Amino acid sequence: MPKAKKVAAFTPYYTEEQAGQVRAAFLAAGEAEGFASISDLIVAGTMREVRRLQRRHNEGRKWDPVPAGTLRPGQRTRGELQHRKEGL
Repeated sequence: MPKAKKVAAFTPYYTEEQAGQVRAAFLAAGEAEGFASISDLIVAGTMREVRRLQRRHNEGRKWDPVPAGTLRPGQRTRGELQHRKEGL
């Protein structure tokens, strides 16, 4: 039997409106699209975006993994919120 992969935990932060849309999408189409949980939906969307970024910024190759604890934890600062992409 293959060994299960270790799961790393991330906590994305959503506005109330974004969170409502994620829940609504999952309830409306999650089962039909094969998502067993909201986490499955979020992982699928995130990995789709990671692959797009790899194609655009890394010649389509995977990046070397970055260890946990490398990035600054927590929510975005007010300055970061001012510069985020609209519609996220």
